[in-house]
Amino acid sequence: MGILKNLEPGKVFEYFEEICSIPHGSRDMDKMTDYLVGFAKKFGLKFIRDDRGNVIIFKDASGTNVTEPVILQGHIDMVCEKEDGSDFDFLNDGLKLMIQDGFVTADGTTLGADDGIGVAYMLALLADDSIVHPPLECVFTVDEEIGMLGAEVLDMSVLNGKKMLNIDSEVEGNFVVSCAGGAIAMPSFPIIRRGAQGERCKIVISGLIGGHSGVEVQMGRANSNVLMASLLKELLYLDDSLRIVAVDGGFKDNAFPIKTTAVIVTKNAGLIEGEIDTVFGNIISDYSETDPDIKISFERIATGSEEYEALTDVQKAYPLDEMNNLSFIMAFESLPNGIQAMCPDDTSQVQTSLNLGILNTSDDKIDLSYCVRSSVNSDKEKLLQDIEDITRSAGGEMSVEGVYPGWAYDPDSELTKIMCDTYKEMYGKEAVIEMIHAGVECGFFADRIEGLETISFGPNIYDIHTFREKLDIESTKRVWNYIIEVLKKLS
Repeated sequence: MGILKNLEPGKVFEYFEEICSIPHGSRDMDKMTDYLVGFAKKFGLKFIRDDRGNVIIFKDASGTNVTEPVILQGHIDMVCEKEDGSDFDFLNDGLKLMIQDGFVTADGTTLGADDGIGVAYMLALLADDSIVHPPLECVFTVDEEIGMLGAEVLDMSVLNGKKMLNIDSEVEGNFVVSCAGGAIAMPSFPIIRRGAQGERCKIVISGLIGGHSGVEVQMGRANSNVLMASLLKELLYLDDSLRIVAVDGGFKDNAFPIKTTAVIVTKNAGLIEGEIDTVFGNIISDYSETDPDIKISFERIATGSEEYEALTDVQKAYPLDEMNNLSFIMAFESLPNGIQAMCPDDTSQVQTSLNLGILNTSDDKIDLSYCVRSSVNSDKEKLLQDIEDITRSAGGEMSVEGVYPGWAYDPDSELTKIMCDTYKEMYGKEAVIEMIHAGVECGFFADRIEGLETISFGPNIYDIHTFREKLDIESTKRVWNYIIEVLKKLS
């Protein structure tokens, strides 16, 4: 501890460093929830902890007689991505923080400033009695990164505030006032395994840039799972003896996967080895600028070799039988991905998209997980139906979870006016009002709390959901001062 001890604002970075020392990937929330409960008890603050792990901490007004509360909100889970080859254990290890060129970053992993810094801001406010503010209702939600599952089940009837500051955006001075709705689509394909002659081989696609599939969808970055789907189809045309044993890639449905591995059995390993670079080169020709370091490796693995012993049990299993193999590869390659429609009224804005973020093979099935987003509900439902139709045509099934509502822009919001005016007063320039394609938890709150005004903002965070993620130190300080001023205006 103490890597960030000389940074300002001191309390914000102190709490951020404590958060980074606690494992808190999605679905691994107990330690972080315990930490928040311990914090509330330490400061004698009323709190609620629900069965899912969401925590709400309440604080009375300070320096004002205003009685209407302000809701502050952020999520306590982080996306767990790491550099290829890293042995970092997100379940047990604290992040290894570094300060580089005015930024806080982590050594070879995501930093979790999305949304650890928002949580740190709230804790610093709750711990400081010298700051003028109205009553605070600080909401800490779990599992935002895997479909906003915490916000989905949160009992919001305990909240009395009608203005909410969501501290979960990544560009300073850009205020998010609307977002798309979404869902997680999970196709699953049953496996029929059968013995087959041939060599076992391992194909790895890696070196992709990655990123957030909502915030950065317009950047046109590659998806390693989708590249593998195209490659397997082309290789099957080249060699009809090819059989999949296992195919795996990605960890989060809302992040572009950066590495995908396929283990196959083939009678024509030499043919594939000689042609794979050419075939793959044609597939990635459109990504020379967005993902210049994409690479592919092909390895022939002899039974009993050191490389064979390094395979997982599933990768050592029998391959799919001929018809099962064919139907899966055709469906896998046919499933949609990426931008599906742009907004007709503003062609610079994405209306509908999806991202194949997770691909996983077990003994008896291959599971996929897509993050589906659209600002038009009917388009979202049609896209989900299209995925299900393709899946069922190949003998699979599909489930849907993490459905969340869109959030409509309110041009008459008093909160938006106060925040924009305050920003201009402090920094001499206009704030940018944004309607984004990525999902924001504000949608759940606006949907359930009648008359709620809400806005999402935050300091500059770059390359979120990748191991290059970094938090701007000076921006963190400016946003802290801005939060204090906004709360004063609301007091």
